[in-house]
Amino acid sequence: MKRIFAIAALVASPALADDDAVDAETVEKIEAWLASVECQMDPDDIEAEDDGGYELDDVICKGGDQFDIVLDADLNEVERRAE
Repeated sequence: MKRIFAIAALVASPALADDDAVDAETVEKIEAWLASVECQMDPDDIEAEDDGGYELDDVICKGGDQFDIVLDADLNEVERRAE
């Protein structure tokens, strides 16, 4: 029985990962916003949130500081946490 659950988890994992996928147009808008605030990040670290917003992991800003940033659905910054 444990083997069935393990196989189901492995099969479901790639499908679940796609739920966080962000479309190319939104990625471009986020990258433009990041440039305007003198920050950059790997676009693969942009995650869609259940509330329609986005979590940006490992954002590097001018001066070398690293943050996690949360944007709302309209791409307004709502939270910034130093790492």
